[in-house]
Amino acid sequence: MHSLPSAPPIPRRNWQRIAAFCLAFSIALPALAQSGAGAGNSTEAAANPSSNSSDASDATASKAISPDKLASLVAPIALYPDALVAQILMASTYPLEIVEAARWTKANPDMKSDALEDAMQKQTWDPSVKSLAAFPQVLAMMSDKLTWTNQLGDAFLSDQKNVMDSIQVLRQKAKAEGNLETNSQQKVTVEDQPTGSQSQTIIIQPANPQVVYVPTYNPTVVYGAWAYPMYPPYYWYPPTYVYSHSAVSFGVGLAVGAAMWGNCNWHSSNVNINVNRYNNFNRTNINNNNWNHNAEHRRGVSYGDKGLQSRYGGSQTRDAKARDSFRGRADQGRQQIANGQADRF
Repeated sequence: MHSLPSAPPIPRRNWQRIAAFCLAFSIALPALAQSGAGAGNSTEAAANPSSNSSDASDATASKAISPDKLASLVAPIALYPDALVAQILMASTYPLEIVEAARWTKANPDMKSDALEDAMQKQTWDPSVKSLAAFPQVLAMMSDKLTWTNQLGDAFLSDQKNVMDSIQVLRQKAKAEGNLETNSQQKVTVEDQPTGSQSQTIIIQPANPQVVYVPTYNPTVVYGAWAYPMYPPYYWYPPTYVYSHSAVSFGVGLAVGAAMWGNCNWHSSNVNINVNRYNNFNRTNINNNNWNHNAEHRRGVSYGDKGLQSRYGGSQTRDAKARDSFRGRADQGRQQIANGQADRF
């Protein structure tokens, strides 16, 4: 009795391509299906004129996010330096590119400084995602906690003011607990704020502007007793983390050059761009210091509610085409894997 010949093994690099494809599909299809549900609701509204105005209003208004939920979303990054917080908030609106960038940095761990900036010119990611290549630990966190990243990005697009106010609330809690102070890694400044929802603004900057330390902490400890039990905070420890008796620990400082070109404008509750740094890092020449979301870099990942989808997601026709495209790619991918042709991805 002769045994059937076994199929040739698929090279390791092809498995990586398969994994990348599957992840992209798993992120995009459920969200796009949600858009399809929205399209069905719009069709129903058109058939019932009495409901048109109500549904139109719902379609353009983003869902309000409770302060408790916002606190759980920003807790992992609220104690990061202001400029890094700004970069994360911008980049979180492009979750699929975050995954790609995290894999790239893992595959290129020795790429630093000028060589890193040169390499980023060859990538098609959004500039905010490229800037985080200087922070592999941050990219790894955002990629590993992809649901959190997606929700943080949607929250930031929906209500920048409340997101940034929530960060300030948590900083005040950490400072009251004695867990947010100036040290050799960071400079913490408290400014009175004559107007706005916060009486004070806490600013965190690198002690050395050229070297950035990313803090590691447990949000259920550093802010005192967690005040929002219905929404436990997200948190993540890097693989190299070593337990410390201190509530906040710091790893190795990172020389990031011009990679950090964003910053938090706490008084206006938005993100500003340092044009000179941006142009240096991205080898371009812009003159607008206000950040605007670029929906093209969503790469087919739909938004979290009808309001955002209406504002950024384009027409229902384009969503339908995207769903069909992903379904076609999935069918093709399954056939190629079965036929041992995964390298065609």
